[in-house]
Amino acid sequence: MPAKPTDANISPAHKATRVAAWLHEKKAKDIKAVDVTGLSPICEAMVMASAQSIRQAQALADHVLACCGDHGFSYLGMEGYRTGQWVLVDLNDVVVNIFQEDQRSFYNLEGLWSEGKPIALSLSKPSDAPKTSAEDDDDDDIEESEDAQGPTNPA
Repeated sequence: MPAKPTDANISPAHKATRVAAWLHEKKAKDIKAVDVTGLSPICEAMVMASAQSIRQAQALADHVLACCGDHGFSYLGMEGYRTGQWVLVDLNDVVVNIFQEDQRSFYNLEGLWSEGKPIALSLSKPSDAPKTSAEDDDDDDIEESEDAQGPTNPA
């Protein structure tokens, strides 16, 4: 039986990067991560993201927890899930903050932890990328082949 994955050998910065990628998968906005080692007594890194609705904030928290389970990341607790205004997910050495946009600007955690070192995130945006001309040509070929076949209803 394979050993269960664990986060014991992953740095908090790497863990925060992975969590940020999971948030990005579910279309979280304005994702930031900060290394607060030595500044915070409760964690070593913080991830902050914005949600566009209460339901999205809850879905983001659910997705983070599901991915943590899949990857063996420790989970200590969650606050704010029911109201969805500010959901805090405690992953032991990384704390994830999912805000509604107005709550995020009000609490301004980025300002509070501005002495921390920003963690570089490379979040790709595949759905926002424009189509290449080759992709456009492929779509045209499909449409042309459907037109050439004629109607599919047997008469």
